[in-house]
Order: sequence, then structure tokens, then C-alpha cells
Amino acid sequence: MQIEREFEVWRLIEDQDGVKGWVHQATLTGRRSFVVKGDEQVMRHTASATAAAVARLKPGVVGQLRTCDAKTEWCEVQVNDYRGFLRRADLYGIYPGESVN
Repeated sequence: MQIEREFEVWRLIEDQDGVKGWVHQATLTGRRSFVVKGDEQVMRHTASATAAAVARLKPGVVGQLRTCDAKTEWCEVQVNDYRGFLRRADLYGIYPGESVN
């Protein structure tokens, strides 16, 4: 989900399907997460399409967004105990050109 607006303790959120609604801030965490979009995606050991596969992720899998430089197409992610890299374009939960540290 992405936060679109804030009003006092309320947040207007939107999910990947475009559904919007207001939720109380206490129900949200400060941790950045993502959802795998499109087809099955391969999490890689390094930020390269030829790097060894760490895991295969089905569409809709939710994980933690660890780091993502604004100028790169790869983001470091974690799903349960698996850590690796996915292409930014295959993730819902980060804006184009956005940096996450």
C-alpha cells in the first residue's frame, strides 16, 4: 500500500489494484514493504540479471524493501529469511526515481 495523504491521525492509502481508503496511523508500520507484481520474479544474489538465483517469488508475495538507490534499476529486498535483489520495475511499493536507505 502507498500513503497518498495524511490528515491528523488518518492516512489515505491505495493498494496495487487502485482501491483507496482511510486508515488510522496506529494500524501502519514504519517499515517499507513491497509486493511482487507481474509474473513470477527471480530474486538474485547480486544486482544483475545473470547473478545466481536466491528465490523465485510469485505475484502478490510481500517482502521488506531494504535499500534502493534512486539511480539504479535494482533494489535490495528481503522475504522471510531470503535476501537478495529484484528489479525496481517488478515491485509495487516504490516510486520511480525514489531512494530508500
